[in-house]
Amino acid sequence: MKLHLTAAAAGRNAFTGYGEGWFAVNGERYSTSLIVLPERVLAWSATSFAALAASDFDVLVAQAPEIVLLGTGARQRFPEPRLTRALAAARIGLEVMDLRAACRTFNILVADDRRVAAALLIA
Repeated sequence: MKLHLTAAAAGRNAFTGYGEGWFAVNGERYSTSLIVLPERVLAWSATSFAALAASDFDVLVAQAPEIVLLGTGARQRFPEPRLTRALAAARIGLEVMDLRAACRTFNILVADDRRVAAALLIA
């Protein structure tokens, strides 16, 4: 699906499309797990939902967003609470959703000038 922005903020990332096993940020297509912040895109060591480890969330804590949108691939899956304990300790909110919902929600929150991070798993 292609997403259309009514007014993209200069210098801000936005999801411009998504599909089976991919998503696009500012028109650039990705097919690997990434962390997307309003101002940059970061590589993410997490390769799949099944392989998630507590250490995968350390990079998110270091970015200090208000909220993390965890996109768990084609369907919504909830990680073990012990894996995301560092986010709670840092008072960072966590919303778990499928990848497509995470992309749409990220765009809305960025438009509201929120400090959001989308942590997206392809598999």
